[in-house]
Amino acid sequence: MIRLAKKEDMPSVLKLIQELADFENEPDAVVITVDDLVRDGFGSSPIFHCLVAEEEKEIVGMALFYPRYSTWKGPTFHLEDLIVTQSHRGKNFGKELYSSFIEFAAQKKVRRIEWVVLDWNTHAIDFYKKSGAVILEDWRTAQMDEKAIEAYVKKSRQIN
Repeated sequence: MIRLAKKEDMPSVLKLIQELADFENEPDAVVITVDDLVRDGFGSSPIFHCLVAEEEKEIVGMALFYPRYSTWKGPTFHLEDLIVTQSHRGKNFGKELYSSFIEFAAQKKVRRIEWVVLDWNTHAIDFYKKSGAVILEDWRTAQMDEKAIEAYVKKSRQIN
């Protein structure tokens, strides 16, 4: 069963996030807590949505996404993470989460959905292509972590 997540699901969601970080060879990258997820997803101004896959009252997968705004297209959603726990892969939970995310986006009338996939994750790339998604080869993701943000701000303040 796929449903919208509740506050009480966040410990399980965090475990899935850590499992994904481990899978992506970034086991120490996760710094958020259950409290962060509850505050950011269920506070007065939620900044993300989350769908969960549940089997026999156990959370076995999740899709976490948030709204964005394209200056060309208008409202969009960014799918941050979609994961099914290792023991439940191959049982269609991933496809159900993916389909539910797309259906949610259609109901909200967003004009585009997007996500990032690692270039070595050929299984996911093949799945996305078969579903009708286009993998953009000419765009690169740019990021700044906390240290880079702080360094930039410090440097820009010195210049001004």
